[in-house]
Amino acid sequence: MNNTTLNQIHPIKLDNVTIQDAFWTKWQRLIKESIIPYQWRALNDQIPGAEPSRTITNFEIAAGRVEGKHYGMVFQDSDLYKWMETVAFSLQLERDPEWESVMDQVVELIGEAQEEDGYLNTYFTVNHPDKKWTNLKDDHELYCIGHLIEAAVAYYQATGKDQIISIVNRAVDHIAEVIGNEEGQIAGYPGHPEIELALMKLYRVTNDDKHLQLCRFFIEERGKRNPQHFFDEECKARGVETGKDYTYYQAHKPIHEQTTAEGHAVRAVYLYSGMADLATELQDQDLLDISRTLWENTVNKRMYITGGIGSSSFEERFTVDYDLPNDRAYTETCASVAMIMWAQRMVQIEADADYTDILERVLYNGALSGIALDGQSYFYVNPLEVWPHTANYRQDMDTIMPVRQPWFGCACCPPNIARLLASLGQYVYSANEEELYVHLYISGETECVMNGSTTKVMQQSNYPWDGNIDVEIATEQPNSFTLALRLPGWCRNYDLRVNGESIAAPMEKGYLIINRVWNQGDQITLALDMPVEVVRSHPNVRANAGKIALQRGPIVYCLEEKDNGANLQDLQVDSNQIFKIKKEDELLGGVVVVEGIGKQTDQREIPSTLYSTVKAPLVEKEIRAIPYYAWSNRGENEMTVWIREV
Repeated sequence: MNNTTLNQIHPIKLDNVTIQDAFWTKWQRLIKESIIPYQWRALNDQIPGAEPSRTITNFEIAAGRVEGKHYGMVFQDSDLYKWMETVAFSLQLERDPEWESVMDQVVELIGEAQEEDGYLNTYFTVNHPDKKWTNLKDDHELYCIGHLIEAAVAYYQATGKDQIISIVNRAVDHIAEVIGNEEGQIAGYPGHPEIELALMKLYRVTNDDKHLQLCRFFIEERGKRNPQHFFDEECKARGVETGKDYTYYQAHKPIHEQTTAEGHAVRAVYLYSGMADLATELQDQDLLDISRTLWENTVNKRMYITGGIGSSSFEERFTVDYDLPNDRAYTETCASVAMIMWAQRMVQIEADADYTDILERVLYNGALSGIALDGQSYFYVNPLEVWPHTANYRQDMDTIMPVRQPWFGCACCPPNIARLLASLGQYVYSANEEELYVHLYISGETECVMNGSTTKVMQQSNYPWDGNIDVEIATEQPNSFTLALRLPGWCRNYDLRVNGESIAAPMEKGYLIINRVWNQGDQITLALDMPVEVVRSHPNVRANAGKIALQRGPIVYCLEEKDNGANLQDLQVDSNQIFKIKKEDELLGGVVVVEGIGKQTDQREIPSTLYSTVKAPLVEKEIRAIPYYAWSNRGENEMTVWIREV
């Protein structure tokens, strides 16, 4: 540990950021008009044909309002908590008496379901009160409380109402009594990390050292042997077989010995997010170094071009370096959301655009693909290649859904993508007293205090379809501070001007640094060259050998059968051609498509036999690529991101 200040910048709070953007405003509008009410109906089992949730009913049973047994997953409570966080973020942007009233009723219900000692989990209260805290490895009690903490903090920040904070404080007090290193306590930690990052959020609201120390305990105890592994001790106490390897839980080694991203992808990245928060608060350089090592392994050896992580459906996990199959890619939507959270935390510490580049990649591709354009159906799994007639029949591809689903029995992903979209504003800017960082190019404005003077920054662009960005400064008086504009890693050429005059700003870790005295109405224009790029994988990614992908700006493209006909894997493209772009305002909510020429086997000339020595001729055909996030919004059809190269 050293005295280096790790937290250089802080996200500008959500209620200080306004989004008025051609691309993102429609998503923000969907949150309030469609997604929040739709998911509320789902939680109340009011979506015809969808998997039942029974989440609200579970709470009503636990509260003694109705009779019955708990239904669903052991972590079913968390579906409600993530939805609550979505509503809370929405209320931070615009107070709404109707949804605020619903939230207050939900908080009241949760309070009634909470037990006298502070314990809160409907599954155990209703079905197994004798098994509380007996299986931290598998039973998600701490995970659920973590999501409730996040919802509580967001709702308190939106409304100032502290009843929900009181509920989570009682729950955490109970946990701190049960779990720890003192005599009679359980010296354990959650099998599913999440509460760690949540406790850090709570600590920043309450300033209660208990919350910080509990997070620290969960992270530092993980994977230790004292002398036995905690999960072994827990299994023996329950009379079940101990595990041979706890990689799935990121508990195979103590945190300070881990060097590769392992196990269940969502669990891993939630843990890494909590580690980054703890490193900041404790000024722990060693913990930051571990976070950097895990980051490098994740993004350079275990991540898809879409930013998706967790390539295997078995245990929803990371496998080994460069194992990135496309047709079996799991890439859970929750993992993409968690990856964005981790990236944001890392960039606050180091102000390095490498983190924000990944954040942007995941946001526009791997995360956004998890929700339909109308906000009312979802992908849990986000593959990069789909053959519906195969995926619908193969048992080893049973997780691959060719179309988005209205809900899931395990419904963690829909409210997770919803809370991400509702909180988007907090990812756009960061600042300290002397520096204001623009991470994402999203039209709108923010207001903050720079060197003691209130300053507004207003963005205007047609990003991600166009690379021309206009920024205007509004300040009460001449004000000296640094404006740092991210130069995206995909951009090869750019032009930067201040008040019409071209400038050569120094570059620091991927940010263009403009340090000057700013005056009212100063104009900055940043023009990012945005051609269609041909992308190739590292040669060790065997699934992509001899293939290319198309990307323009932050958008990764794919081919769909709807535009290109069937058997997309038979298509070949010449990567040296000049690809054309075309704005399609009526297609998929308004997108830019990429067009070019490909070649495909002439079906009229192929033999009727399954195998043949005859080489069939190729015929030219036009190809059209659409943004990956928008696939499967026009019915069930084939899709591929990677295309054979001539």
